[in-house]
Amino acid sequence: MSADPTRADATRTLRGLVDIPSPSGEEAAAGAFLAARMEALGYDVRTDAVGNVIGETGDPDGPVIMMVGHLDTVPGTLPVHESGGLLFGRGTVDAKGPLATMVHAAARAAETAGARLIVVGAVDEEARSRGAHHLAATLDPPDALLIGEPSGAGAVVVGYRGVLRFHYEVRRPPAHTSSPAERAVELAGGLWQAVRTLLPAAPEGAPLFEHASPALIALNGGLTHARAEISCRVPRAFDAARFLDQVRGHGADGEITVAEQVPAVRTGRGTPLVRAFAGAVRRRTGAVSVKVKLGTSDMNILAPHWSVPALAYGPGDSRLDHTDEEHISLAEYLLAVDVLAEALPDIARSLARLARAAGPHPEERRP
Repeated sequence: MSADPTRADATRTLRGLVDIPSPSGEEAAAGAFLAARMEALGYDVRTDAVGNVIGETGDPDGPVIMMVGHLDTVPGTLPVHESGGLLFGRGTVDAKGPLATMVHAAARAAETAGARLIVVGAVDEEARSRGAHHLAATLDPPDALLIGEPSGAGAVVVGYRGVLRFHYEVRRPPAHTSSPAERAVELAGGLWQAVRTLLPAAPEGAPLFEHASPALIALNGGLTHARAEISCRVPRAFDAARFLDQVRGHGADGEITVAEQVPAVRTGRGTPLVRAFAGAVRRRTGAVSVKVKLGTSDMNILAPHWSVPALAYGPGDSRLDHTDEEHISLAEYLLAVDVLAEALPDIARSLARLARAAGPHPEERRP
């Protein structure tokens, strides 16, 4: 590892975040640590009503580039340790590594980016995205949005599938097991099989991003009462209302309750934001990969709400998300800091060019 003090500082931030357990709903301690680190790096920092940590730096009159990572992790702790240049621990990949990348890259670029840089450590992304929903309701739209999720230092993510999650609850009168009447748990299991029929597996070789895929999250119950929880990852233009009507037709004996519904999102590969970011990645790594993801992130909530260009970036292998082997290469993490610090001025210049091309806002034009 380099003896550069700024790189050691970046590693200290990441290790400190990972050392603090922060499952969804329990982010306060990690948030306080993040706020202190950001203040030490020169940010103006505040914590909002739901616990999001918001830091601002850079040119207050420049275009606004907002970077949103998340403080929370899935439940469960892992032993935190370093070995062979790797940092092991819950959240190293998903997504404290990407969040720490944003914090240190923006601090490094603050004087040269020509942009107002806002970095957010959001809460509750792994549950109901309470933090992102609060940001959407309380903050003005930025000019560009970067989401901190693992893409790998040499790649950017331009799209995520959406999610439709619902519960099915059914009750049946008591009956002897010798009776031909269906038991509650059989009805719940039958609904899951119906969902699998309604959303069949994608044909071999077909792009999974353009297909829906269901997952049975939980199935509990017995003869008289049962409850199933089903999560469907869905593509763009998915007709959720029609699908739910079909599901209700198969589950007429029980009640369907929608718990979460978020549409898929995708930005164009050739947008100025993606081109500017990809150029910085290419200069640092020699090549760039542009990806879409099969899961869902806070990009699905914020980008459509604000109608702004968006992408996701961060170090780490997303295949390690939520696993007992979660770890990140510290060399890749530091490379990602370099990439993002170099990309921010490029993004700001791209935004300025777009603003000039668009001309003055209608109210600013002279009669």
